[in-house]
Amino acid sequence: MKFPRIFTALYILFILNSCNSNDEKKLPSVFIESAQVEEGNTTNYLEVMLTLTHSVDYDLSVDVRTVNGTAIKGEDYTDLYEVIIFSAGQEQSSFNIEILGDNIPEDNEIFSIRLENPLNVIIDNNTATITIINDDEHSFSIPETGYSTPETYAGMTLVWSDEFDGPEINSNNWTFEIGTGNWGWGNNELQNYQEDNTSIIDGNLVIEARRQTLDNSNYTSSRLITRGKQSFQYGRVDIRAVMPEGQGIWPALWMLGSNHLQVGWPACGEIDIMEMIGGGDGRDNVLRGTAHWDQGGHVSYGQGYTNESNLSEEYHVYSIIWDEQNIRWYFDDVNFNTIDITPAALSAFHDDFYFIMNVAVGGVWPGSPDNTTRFPQWMIVDYIRVFQ
Repeated sequence: MKFPRIFTALYILFILNSCNSNDEKKLPSVFIESAQVEEGNTTNYLEVMLTLTHSVDYDLSVDVRTVNGTAIKGEDYTDLYEVIIFSAGQEQSSFNIEILGDNIPEDNEIFSIRLENPLNVIIDNNTATITIINDDEHSFSIPETGYSTPETYAGMTLVWSDEFDGPEINSNNWTFEIGTGNWGWGNNELQNYQEDNTSIIDGNLVIEARRQTLDNSNYTSSRLITRGKQSFQYGRVDIRAVMPEGQGIWPALWMLGSNHLQVGWPACGEIDIMEMIGGGDGRDNVLRGTAHWDQGGHVSYGQGYTNESNLSEEYHVYSIIWDEQNIRWYFDDVNFNTIDITPAALSAFHDDFYFIMNVAVGGVWPGSPDNTTRFPQWMIVDYIRVFQ
């Protein structure tokens, strides 16, 4: 008879499955906890513990391996791939990860430890986050060296200046623009501009770019303008300043036509006295001077200048000499760019312009900050002077 045979086979299969299910229930789970470690200035070790829910009378194992986050193998820690064995009766087992310390100020960084390939054990949580706490101070300091320009020029008169010698920002000269990078100025910038990021320190205007969450932005900075307060047509402009540095950092000293709100951009014209897009690939020593205007669409003309050292190391003077014929750009009195503004299409450059100072973070041109970018960053402005 076939029925009893089928019944017997199903009964045996049920018993076997029940045994397997009971065996699985007896398997211990292994878990790993996230941890923090101070970076230090030399190599040190983090002991990481694996724990079983209960001991068993047989050996078991699990693989552990490290996975990059903002911390990078070979730069911040030593890569690890290891089989961790628990002997019969053992409930805990540990291993060490080598942390590569240095004395470079940087943000806290993270990487992961992943559990894989369990043998006779169940993985409870397969990933732990390891945070390397940076213990190197990234401190603010004002350089004592750098280029400077005179307070007088033959045949010219100083018509306006801000030496930033008062206790606070002079509201007769400057207004703060507030909001995120895509509110009114675009470029897919990441920062939120706020007044709090600007201060006067030892006779300098200081704009600080921070890694700080505010209104859905992960960075904050400041942007100051003289629109409606100080504007000029022609003259020599000198701005003595120290730049910030780093991937995704975008400082600028520039001008827009005073009719910007009436005619829009680029019809109002734009004069970038200097801008720099930071980065560890040799960009922190390169500045650019550019003009933008409307000629049946956006048109621009600019040139760059490469300094021997980073623009963050000491003061430099960024200048333009602007008259009815030309705009000429200077870096420490070296002329590196000139544009003829006599063609009718460049008529915007014969009107009044106002000043803008800002430090953007991220955007289409510089790209976003990465794990090499140190925060905060500072742009330090000693003076701005206009001669005519």
